[in-house]
Amino acid sequence: MSAQQEAAGGSPAPVVTLTFVGSRAETEEATSRLPVASQAALRQFSLERMTGYGVDYADAVELRARVVEGETWPSAATELADVCLRRVEGTAGDVAPPTRVTYLRRASALLRMSQMMMLSDTAERRAIFARAAELYAQAAEPGGDRERVRIETERGPLTGWLVPAGDTPVGSAVVIGGVEGWAMDFDSLGEALAARGVDTLLLDGPGQGETRLTHGHYLTARWPDAYERAVDLLDERSPGRPIAFVGNSMGGSVAMAVAAQDVRIRACVDNGGIHAPWLVPPTMGTFFSKMVAACGTEDPDRAVDVWKTVTPLADGPNADYPLLVVQGGADPMVSMDLARILLQGAPTDDKRMVVFSDGNHCVYNHKLDRDALVADWTTARLRGLPGPEIAK
Repeated sequence: MSAQQEAAGGSPAPVVTLTFVGSRAETEEATSRLPVASQAALRQFSLERMTGYGVDYADAVELRARVVEGETWPSAATELADVCLRRVEGTAGDVAPPTRVTYLRRASALLRMSQMMMLSDTAERRAIFARAAELYAQAAEPGGDRERVRIETERGPLTGWLVPAGDTPVGSAVVIGGVEGWAMDFDSLGEALAARGVDTLLLDGPGQGETRLTHGHYLTARWPDAYERAVDLLDERSPGRPIAFVGNSMGGSVAMAVAAQDVRIRACVDNGGIHAPWLVPPTMGTFFSKMVAACGTEDPDRAVDVWKTVTPLADGPNADYPLLVVQGGADPMVSMDLARILLQGAPTDDKRMVVFSDGNHCVYNHKLDRDALVADWTTARLRGLPGPEIAK
């Protein structure tokens, strides 16, 4: 007790300490002793990529630190999700709705991160992803700023999240992820588009997210039919309104393939796709394995045959669609040479590429700038205007 408190007859003020492992130096010496799976997770999911998928920065730092200290990637992520959920429950009185939303979204993102290194669609993985989606849905309830969507197709349901624009929408958009990183992981793009007047469907396409893990709807040669139904949904919801298609990572290749065939698509963004997805070699290890798993098979040859049907450079009845290619200059997966092949080979003449010189794959390390660029360009093109000039 301080002298002032003694004089006043008071009691010591309570002090609550929130304990964290804190950041750890990820030296070669520190990581080389870890299991191979932990080393791979630390290598593949950088801080920028984790926050790009919606993981809070503090949670990303803590997760990596716990793994460096010896915890497994799934267990560390799950425990941090549990911490967020305990804070939702609170210890004294009701938790304020904004706080509840924040912690529910953080918990959902951590659970999604916990299953990122799982290659097989086990019951455990399905349960983890379903729980993450349920928490995401609970977070949407107070504000009503997005709603879960289910789209019936011949090969099974598609699932997604519709993020509505304000009172005067100018268009609609489909946003998809890739082989890893799915609808909920790219909600910042949906929010950026909706803020500019574009109703946005964050979609788990065939072989992705809930569509795959809950409904068993994998990527097959019939995948274009599923995306046609997704575009139908937006068209039926707002007849005649122009529609954009935004694809991230390998989803960019899918987006271009869809755009060339569907005359309702009036703008397309490729963020990190390649011109020939089937050329990804088995030597890419985990990534190639995830491409195979997206097809619901263990046969690499069968999966390659399916990926050969994803043809972003193919001509079609809508080959004049406006195209924006977003590329990271330091992308370890998609080189500048590959990006140029994609740009030059695209069937449309209305195309441009914006390169972030130090950008990683999907430009996660410039997330806000990337989202603003994509949303501003897309909104302008849906309005029938040229894309905005880019300040250097």
